[in-house]
Amino acid sequence: MPIAENFPEGLKPIGKINHSDGEHFHFMWGPGRADAEASKNEDVKKAYATRGEEQVPLGISGTMIAVDWDSCVADGACIEACPVQVFQWYRTEKDIPAKDVVGQTFDGTGSDIKDERKDLTDKADPIREHDCIWCMACVSVCPPQAIKVDQSNQEFHEKEAGTFVQMESDSANPHAHD
Repeated sequence: MPIAENFPEGLKPIGKINHSDGEHFHFMWGPGRADAEASKNEDVKKAYATRGEEQVPLGISGTMIAVDWDSCVADGACIEACPVQVFQWYRTEKDIPAKDVVGQTFDGTGSDIKDERKDLTDKADPIREHDCIWCMACVSVCPPQAIKVDQSNQEFHEKEAGTFVQMESDSANPHAHD
């Protein structure tokens, strides 16, 4: 099942993944889904078992560039397709369980090379979401359709971050209804 067209409607931030520049971060949205593609993929399940980690619902990492970590099967097509290196394999920077990334700070020094993931428990994280050029290349190549790119979701991010500023009302614009 692809990432919901109406994302992030019906979800709430369950925490942040911070960039070490002190300025940028992105939300992890939940709740996650136990019945998504990664939980049904035998190779992904084996990778979790090999690590001795429980495979649990994770949620969606990012807002304008949203990666459904419950659907992500660590294919890496998004990482390979992105011309501005928005994504990194999070485990190549911090080799911790995905369920533990909320609240962590990343430098963005993890690998952005498709074949350099740690294993199939790794996830493509939009650590440089702020660098996206909206080309949609990642969306078009993701096998489980786990990525949604939508600039208009910035409003959701800003509202949750407490930085949203309401635009002038239509009444202040005499041509709003022409």
